[in-house]
Amino acid sequence: MALGLGVEAPEKECEDKNCPFHGSLSVRGRTFEGIVTSKNEKTVTVKWQYHHYVPKYERYMRKNTKVMGHCPPCLDIEVGDKVMIGETRPISKGKSFVVVEKTGE
Repeated sequence: MALGLGVEAPEKECEDKNCPFHGSLSVRGRTFEGIVTSKNEKTVTVKWQYHHYVPKYERYMRKNTKVMGHCPPCLDIEVGDKVMIGETRPISKGKSFVVVEKTGE
């Protein structure tokens, strides 16, 4: 099954009910690309940078955002990988995103 994001399902199968490909979790809302900074059993922390304009100094400031997301077992994600995450319903207290695709090393 392909998601509406232009992402194909991985070849590896899994039995995870919170997998967007093999389970019943729907991906809706915003998507982001970032780098995995930490990984636990089924949770990853993804960080990305953006620029924020400061009118007082008429310059841009670099800022970071870190979110926790669910990592399905069918995707082989490691620390340092560049991934695409999508917004979902809340999975737990701190997880409202799911890893959809591994875009690079």
